[in-house]
Amino acid sequence: MAARNHKAIHSTLLGIIIFTMALTGCGKTTSSDTLSAAQAGSTEKPKEKIVVNIGVQGKTGILPYARDKGAFEKAFAAVGAEVKWNEFASGPPHFEALAAGRLDFGSVGGTPVVSGQVGGIDFKAIAVTGDGKKGNMIVIPKNSPIKELKDLKGKKIGVAKGSSAYNFLYLAIDKIGLKGDDVKVIQLQPDEARPALDSGAIDAWSIWEPYATTAVFQTGAKILVTGQDLNINAPGFLIARTKFTKDHPDLTVLFLKTYEEVRKYYAEHTDEVTEELSKSQKLEREIISTVLKNTEPLLSPITPEFAKAHQEQADFLFSVGAINKKLDTSQVLESKFVEQALKELKDKK
Repeated sequence: MAARNHKAIHSTLLGIIIFTMALTGCGKTTSSDTLSAAQAGSTEKPKEKIVVNIGVQGKTGILPYARDKGAFEKAFAAVGAEVKWNEFASGPPHFEALAAGRLDFGSVGGTPVVSGQVGGIDFKAIAVTGDGKKGNMIVIPKNSPIKELKDLKGKKIGVAKGSSAYNFLYLAIDKIGLKGDDVKVIQLQPDEARPALDSGAIDAWSIWEPYATTAVFQTGAKILVTGQDLNINAPGFLIARTKFTKDHPDLTVLFLKTYEEVRKYYAEHTDEVTEELSKSQKLEREIISTVLKNTEPLLSPITPEFAKAHQEQADFLFSVGAINKKLDTSQVLESKFVEQALKELKDKK
């Protein structure tokens, strides 16, 4: 793609990067770090449990479902570790927590991963959780005059800064020849953007599931375009704090094995999962069922196809001035833990 000067995307992501870089200088030591240091100089059993900090966002998906079921608590308790959950509204805050040493694992889209790498956060993307084609969408109000992407010119579009939906928005308009300053981007987190869409304060909303489908069913909003429509492959990842993976490779593998066991159950018992989520989230079954079809979670090593798609995403962000240096994204991609986890699960059968 030809390089363009997208001022809005540049200033937003650069701000995130600067902030996360600043945080790396004031990180706190987690209990797992303290224990690792103690264990290095002593063979005595530690008095304090290792605390595994897991980030979660949204109400559907593997990690929220696993939290409701206590799956990780059970798995880690069996090896003497404790789980602590941390809630985030979107992907970028995960990296702020990683930089501060307050997070060990999380699940995010590709754009936050790019920003985190530019910001110098010490992390690894350790597995792919989905191709992102169905998960990202641009939603418009029920009676909107907008009919196609080109109609977004001059319109106000809500989106969470630095999220996968942010990059999706710019990729989408780039495909039809619009520039960043051809639209009016309004920085809104999901809980802020939905009321803005409903009230007409914004003309469109670039967002991911389950928010898109919920808006469609609850207000009659319409899907303007999806990543599948545009054939935009934007893989999502499980991320991990590098120091944790080095200090506790066994727990990193355990995290991935537990994730996969929950994912398989989630995928193979859709009626049961739909019913449970419908009750716990107080949403119609049809909403939950549609969201599950659109997300299709997986757990995969970072294949050449996924690695290529992620590199292309970073290259696009660089081409439009969103990041200030060209990245070799392979430097933060690491599949050895998920490969081991999947092998152990296979051998266990």
